[in-house]
Amino acid sequence: MRAIGRSAVHGAILALTISGLGVATSSVASAEPCGGRMGPGSSMFGSSGGGGTNPRGPQGPLAPIRSSNTQSVGWVTGPASANSTYDRFGISGTDLGIAWDNGAGQVLYAFGDTFGNCSVSGGQWRNNVLLRSGDTALGDGISIPDAAPGNTASGSVVTADAPRFARQIVPTLGLPEIEATTIPTAAIAIDGVQYLNYMSVQSWGAPGRWVTNFSAIATSRDNGQTWTTDPLTIRVNKGVTIPGVAQVNEANGRFQMNAYAKGNDGWLYQFGTPNGRFGAAFLARVRPADILDLTKYEYSTGKPEAPWSPRVEDSIKVVQEPVSEMSVAWNEYLQKYVMLYGDETQGSIVARTATEPQGPWSAPRTLLGRAETIGGVYAPYIHPSSSGRDLYFTASRWSDYNVMLLRTNLDALR
Repeated sequence: MRAIGRSAVHGAILALTISGLGVATSSVASAEPCGGRMGPGSSMFGSSGGGGTNPRGPQGPLAPIRSSNTQSVGWVTGPASANSTYDRFGISGTDLGIAWDNGAGQVLYAFGDTFGNCSVSGGQWRNNVLLRSGDTALGDGISIPDAAPGNTASGSVVTADAPRFARQIVPTLGLPEIEATTIPTAAIAIDGVQYLNYMSVQSWGAPGRWVTNFSAIATSRDNGQTWTTDPLTIRVNKGVTIPGVAQVNEANGRFQMNAYAKGNDGWLYQFGTPNGRFGAAFLARVRPADILDLTKYEYSTGKPEAPWSPRVEDSIKVVQEPVSEMSVAWNEYLQKYVMLYGDETQGSIVARTATEPQGPWSAPRTLLGRAETIGGVYAPYIHPSSSGRDLYFTASRWSDYNVMLLRTNLDALR
């Protein structure tokens, strides 16, 4: 059973993105799990087998990561984590770990491309998976409960015939150079409904670069058990505009990867970047009840006389490039918004602060420099249960291809 339905409209928009609109092709980079041998689209993916690869993947113990203000707490995922996700959920490697409050006493975590048994053909690759937890005491890490088939509050989405194997939640066509994968980039709960913003990746390129077909929002009314994409939320990324069609606008390329932040003024703010890790950050806002209606979004213009516009093409950079995967949240301790993201050119994880979502944003402060990010640390996502002096966030390490939890002292950002 497919976890998400693709309507005829969705299919039509996807067809638009892959037909005669300058679809580019590029070389495909392998993901790191399974020793870099079976990444989606790599020369080994879909081949005859893993050739004796360690079934549990490349992850090792997490050596302490420490800078002047930030330190690692522990692995969240992987066979070496306290959660033993290989044995309990069939996860040897995964990344992202986008965390959000589900509004009912749990935190949900969305992950990107995920691998299981590395010794079998394809490495049991899934485009994305979901974990759940009620653990908000983060000082000793994040604990994920067992999964149970049909239980919408259990540790993951599993079936009765595979109760220790986390299912994929958002499907993909799985066609190289058309739609290689679908990867979550942001999520939020509104009035008991879960909203997951994801990107449809057409193809992988050089490190930190990829091409997307579109971004879109999938919704779940059963705590992440099943998801449905709303075709009217698709932002096509093909450099074309159809007047009067909000889904097809050249400027929608600015919102292919996203981050949500609840404003203190009742608005929901959506920060967006182009596909890849080298673009700037843009900003939109919408009333929470209208999150699925692209015609109700307003965009930050930077103009004092008209600071918001209903036209996405009027949006301006609120943070200069390069901005990679990011997260934004209001912090009670600082009484400011905090933004975390990776600076791909510096090989660092940085933070900025602002009193308003549209800025001005402070200069970046380094949380982890190149010396602390050996192995490739990326994708910092603020945990919703931390708003005090100690800010907790998840991040991924490429060499182990798994997600860790880190803690930073925000006094460094004052």
